[in-house]
Order: sequence, then structure tokens, then C-alpha cells
Amino acid sequence: MKSLDKMLYSVSDNIAILTINRPERRNALDAETLEQINILMDRAENDEKVRVILINGKGDTFSSGFDLKDQMEKDPRGEQWKPILELDYQTIMRFWNSPKPTIAAVKGACLAGAFELSLACDFTICARDSFFGEPELKFGAGIVTMVLPWVIGMKAAKKIILLGQDNITSSTALELGIVSEVTTNARLLKRSMQVAKHISVIDPNLVKKTKKAINQSFEIAGLHQALEKSLEIDYQIESKGSPDKKKFMEIARKEGMRKAIKFRDSRFPIDE
Repeated sequence: MKSLDKMLYSVSDNIAILTINRPERRNALDAETLEQINILMDRAENDEKVRVILINGKGDTFSSGFDLKDQMEKDPRGEQWKPILELDYQTIMRFWNSPKPTIAAVKGACLAGAFELSLACDFTICARDSFFGEPELKFGAGIVTMVLPWVIGMKAAKKIILLGQDNITSSTALELGIVSEVTTNARLLKRSMQVAKHISVIDPNLVKKTKKAINQSFEIAGLHQALEKSLEIDYQIESKGSPDKKKFMEIARKEGMRKAIKFRDSRFPIDE
């Protein structure tokens, strides 16, 4: 198994396995991790032996999303946000655009940018203890890749995004179509590999063309244009900076991220 510091990579039975390797940071996605994901996606896509790409997280968490601590330390302003958001967006969409089938094997937290990445995959298989969501609006941030409405529909997506829900259970995720299937934590990787092996037996050219045919149904309806417009809106949000985000980051810098999250959550009523 080869390591690129923040990502692990291996190939087994024609399946490339990408593992986010930051368990001490709940596998948060900082710029270096995103760049390494792109390097490994290039490697998997250029390897003729690889027929399926699977991404998971090391430890008990898939990923908590984009790394707020990294963002807090770098403190980007104005136009500095453009390359940051473009890297976020392009990395997520690699999994949608890849000519090879992509599978997200999810356990524990799968939030924000990581949630969007899992949605961009062709299959999402999760453990029962998984939970999902888009908490960005609760701390004054926007949505980088607005793919959720395309997956579950307008009303359900608005409820999750505008309420900043970050506690969607695996059973609810299955009902909404966020995940393909739910299994036990112990069987997650085994079941994900079973699905990957099933696909890998089929003629890869047939799989490639059929994935393209399915995807283009959404693309003709305007998926790419809509996502790019949404990315522009997120750039407007982040480059200006909302008062909620500024307050959140101010507390995080002075008192730490835990205090900032506690402040964020204290602003909202407890759901019944």
C-alpha cells in the first residue's frame, strides 16, 4: 500500500481503493488532501487494470467535510477564495465525471463537502452508524457543490440545507436516496467490495458508456451549468464573508473550534 501522507492507495481485484488518512482530524479535507485525491484519481483512471474506484475514510469516520481549522489558520479573504472553492468543487466532481464507476463506503460522519463528494459517487454504501448533512448555513458558509437537489428533489434538499441539518441517519438517508444501501459497520468494506467486484466483471467499455448515458440525462437537464452557477454564488458568499461566519471564526481563533461549534449550536432551538 502506497501512502501520499494524507491519502492511502491500493489496488485489489481491479478495484482502486482511496482512503482518506487523517483520522486525528476526523478525515477533514484540507487543500493537500484534495490535491492528493486528484493525484490518486488520475492514477486510478489511467490504470487499465482498474475498473472501479472506491473511496473511504480511515478510522471510524468517513469525513467531517472541508477542514475549518485549516481555513481558520489561512484566513482567506476576497479573491483568495476563488482557487480554494474551485479545488473543492473540481475534486468532488471528479467522482461524477470519472469514466469509471465510483463508490463511497461511508461510516460515521459524512458532512458538508464530504457529503457532497459521496453524493457525486455512483454508489454510496454506508454503515448503520453513519450520519449525513449540510451544516454550512448554521455557521455562515455556503454550499460548494449544490448536487443534493438533483439527488433527492427540491423540498427535501431545502429542508436539509436551509436548516443546516447534520444528523440525518442512515435509515433516513436510504429513504431519501442519499445512499444506495445500508449495512453493518463490520461488513461495510466487504459489502462495498462485493458491489465493486460485481461491476468489475462487466465489460468496462459497456459500463463506461452506460454511466455516461445515465449522467447525460442530468447533464442535458442542466446539471453542470446549475452547479457552476451555484459555485459562483458560494464564491460571492465566502469572498464577502457573512456576519455569522466572521463571528464563528472569531470565537474559533480565540477559544478553539469546540467553543465555536458550541456557540453555533446554541443559536438554534433543539429539534423535537
